[in-house]
Amino acid sequence: MEREELSEIIFKNLHNNKAVLKKQFVANSNKIGFFYLDNLLPKEVALKIYKKFPRQEETVQKKNLRERKHIAYQMDKYDSLLAEVIYAFQCKKNVDLIANICGIREVFADESLYAGGLSLMGKDSFLNPHLDNSHDKDRVRWRVLNLLYYVTPDWEHTWGGNLEVWPNGLKEKQITIENKFNRLVVMTTHKKSWHSVSKVLTDKVRCCVSNYYFSKVPLSISDRFHVTTFRGRPQEKIKDVFLQLDNKFRASIRKIFKKGIRENPHQYKK
Repeated sequence: MEREELSEIIFKNLHNNKAVLKKQFVANSNKIGFFYLDNLLPKEVALKIYKKFPRQEETVQKKNLRERKHIAYQMDKYDSLLAEVIYAFQCKKNVDLIANICGIREVFADESLYAGGLSLMGKDSFLNPHLDNSHDKDRVRWRVLNLLYYVTPDWEHTWGGNLEVWPNGLKEKQITIENKFNRLVVMTTHKKSWHSVSKVLTDKVRCCVSNYYFSKVPLSISDRFHVTTFRGRPQEKIKDVFLQLDNKFRASIRKIFKKGIRENPHQYKK
């Protein structure tokens, strides 16, 4: 399917559920605004997207104290359907509609897929609680929305790999949003939008299509630039100490080198 056709299906589904999604978002918007919509695309289309995902060995592995997962962003290496669905979310009418649902005045898609693209999480993969990097690759626009579209069929919530948001901070209980097949999740990103992914406990691979939207202004007027900031889970006391030291080190580097010592490779080089 071409992105225009995919984009039209996404738009119609979002538009038909706009009132419900707005209500869902507003109910959480005073902390971490989010909404989710199931059955986003026809089942057979979502299954086809899943089947076109690359194998983990064909992607880039990230494995450290902060996270363990595989990512793919150089989209011309993979089946064209994957790029089509990613960029369907970037069609202007979908960007504008999602911004409207979230009550954000003006947002922009990111053609470079900075920190976006595809995510694959196999057994023992995880993502510790973190705040996303506050800006785009050029440190010009503010990151404001995170879009996650899950395409792994027959996934059981007990297998892990679920999105967790921490609206009351890391000392309080998180909200778990299951990574159900054919579900789109949209959440805000700002200085208090702590979120994580629970450890995967099965041999299956959780596949996700990821996009970020940006704005000329932050969601909170008190926001300041920050690097991707990780913390340990409440029970991970020692790990939390190391992650906080790591955050301070990386933040100090960015004070000297505005765009980092080297260009972040996680972007689509066309």
